[in-house]
Amino acid sequence: MTVEYKPHSKGFYHSYSLKSLTRLRDRLIRQRSFYLVKITNVLDHTFPEFKPFFHERLSKTALYLLENYGSAEKMVKMNSAAYEKLRSLSRGKFSPQQFIRLKELAANTVGVNNSIFDVELNSLLALYKSLIKEIDTLEKEINRLIEEVHPHYMSVPGIGPISAAVIYSEYGDISNFSTPAQMLAFAGIEPGINDSGTESHGGRMVKHGSSQLRYVLINCCLPLIRFDMTFAAYYAKKRGEGKPHRVAVTHVAKKLVRVIYALERQGVDFNALKLR
Repeated sequence: MTVEYKPHSKGFYHSYSLKSLTRLRDRLIRQRSFYLVKITNVLDHTFPEFKPFFHERLSKTALYLLENYGSAEKMVKMNSAAYEKLRSLSRGKFSPQQFIRLKELAANTVGVNNSIFDVELNSLLALYKSLIKEIDTLEKEINRLIEEVHPHYMSVPGIGPISAAVIYSEYGDISNFSTPAQMLAFAGIEPGINDSGTESHGGRMVKHGSSQLRYVLINCCLPLIRFDMTFAAYYAKKRGEGKPHRVAVTHVAKKLVRVIYALERQGVDFNALKLR
């Protein structure tokens, strides 16, 4: 009774929960990428023409083919009933011409047919699909938690629920930062200082703090410089000063952090017309 304890806000508990969930999601995505590389390695032996045919990505159609046929030898024997299933799965995007072309590639592949590779591929696909399912479950929970808090910077075009969750969980309560410079230092995207004793000048980005936060902030800038005129003009200005693409994007990320600070401090949503 003699101590004036202050109750924690809902956001305090959400921050801890979101940090655990977003970091776990990041680890699972890294594992998913690892298994994707392993699947590609197997296909390089058995059917190297497969992934280039699907533009180097495993779509639902590509995964279905690998799970149900696996080898080029089996894909050669696909009939019209198999095509109808593929057309339905791709919502009509997988054309008869593509189907015929895939069968031609399978018939003339330079890959080797080996039952050991089939076993390895099936095992890797099972692990890959299980990770997709777990990531989807995590993202649903992350979306639910961040919607309850709904920070003002979610109104910035380019910051989706997952990105907002990472920013919220890593920064916590932005009122703890007295200046945007402190937020930049926390994320590790402020420039280092090269001091020789007689002169001092800015150096490269220090990259201290959370690498996940830094990655998300920079990635959020890519749609911003495409679709928001103010951020696009700022990026063009930095490029006009002779800065490379990555350096210019880092400057845009610094501007984004300043915008996030202003939105949360003032308690307002993003308005491009008021941005300078």
